[in-house]
Amino acid sequence: MGEVSWPTPEELQLNAVRKSVSEMSGRGVEEVQIAISPYRICPLGAHIDHQGGAVLAMTIDKGILLGFVPSGDTQVVLRSGQFKGEVRFRVDETQHPRHSIGKKGEILADDSSKLQEECNWGNYARGALYALTSRGNKITQGIIGYICGSEGLDSSGLSSSAAVGIAYLLALESTNHLMVSPTENIEYDQYIENEYLGLRNGILDQSAILLSSQGCLTFMNCKTKEHKLVHPPKLPKTHKTESQKAYKILLAFSGLKHALTTSSGYNRRVAECQEAARIILNASGNNKLEPILSNVQPEDYEAHKSQLEPHLAKRAEHYFSESMRVIKGAEAWASGKLEDFGKLVSASGLSSISKYESGCEPLIQLYEIILRAPGVFGTRFSGAGFRGCCLAFVDADRADEAASFVREEYRKVQPKFASQINDKEVMICGAGDCARVI
Repeated sequence: MGEVSWPTPEELQLNAVRKSVSEMSGRGVEEVQIAISPYRICPLGAHIDHQGGAVLAMTIDKGILLGFVPSGDTQVVLRSGQFKGEVRFRVDETQHPRHSIGKKGEILADDSSKLQEECNWGNYARGALYALTSRGNKITQGIIGYICGSEGLDSSGLSSSAAVGIAYLLALESTNHLMVSPTENIEYDQYIENEYLGLRNGILDQSAILLSSQGCLTFMNCKTKEHKLVHPPKLPKTHKTESQKAYKILLAFSGLKHALTTSSGYNRRVAECQEAARIILNASGNNKLEPILSNVQPEDYEAHKSQLEPHLAKRAEHYFSESMRVIKGAEAWASGKLEDFGKLVSASGLSSISKYESGCEPLIQLYEIILRAPGVFGTRFSGAGFRGCCLAFVDADRADEAASFVREEYRKVQPKFASQINDKEVMICGAGDCARVI
């Protein structure tokens, strides 16, 4: 008798999504397609994508699943594994942006009550339709869909919003037989977040989700939009070295939840970076250039940084030091030097706290605990650092030991927040692949 092959947790979740869509639509499970849109982490390049800087990102093997079938008409009908209710709209309805942004970076909402994420979980689907039709794509058919995130995973700080937007884009494109390139979808998803939802982010999240390849880092120049994959070294299996240590990705969640679109901290930091760039560009005679820090030459920054107010000087210092860490990090990854890479990740975390001044007490405590955990190569906040989690690269052989350490130590300092996560404060995962439809 042959060996029994049990389905993996991932396969079980895919089957459950197919079954949900089948029950909603009355179609067979074999007709259900699934858009897989992974969560991303950004080991290096924190808070510099919106300034046109270069970043390093990768996806993990957790993310958004959107099961769907064509509706056969213009109707979109959606249910969620995380949120209550059913979302319904038609693809021939005109979609209007939900936010506008003031001159100082503040969110100007049409209706502040509409900012509640749970009540408006369908906004990303409407935003996807808005992005596609605004750019001249013909959408004539809707979808019947069921969307959920990876089970037991708090997605705060993992670009879940970008993953959701991309899943809806892929589903609507597939249903309407549109051939759209990954680089076009990067623009479309940014359109959802910037124009429709009013979040002033860069293109890092979308790029990582759409361009990544398993085991590689995606190097992205956020000004030119050029990208390349940074591959780990290929060495014979018999050639074992320190630099070839297998790694896992540790995610530690703070229990702190805060919707980024309602946080003035994120948009204010963007505006501060732009103000620092404007001052240095003016001082160096380059005031016709767009005021973003990637347009400031390092030598001009050194020559004129004394003109910056202390808080603006910190933002600029973070940008230029982080840009250098990205370059060094790509070299370390390509050489297989995980310990060197990890040190750069931890330095990025420290700069995010002290220079960019993101983070809050629970997140900073979590970062400091992970630094002490066994087998950890490096750690930093994941996401904007105003909520969410920390990521870490950890020796695969010590991953479970590290997870136990972080879980126990965090419960000591933040029992209230830790208790809200239902024993899922720390998760171990692997590298992922790009977004796709199966």
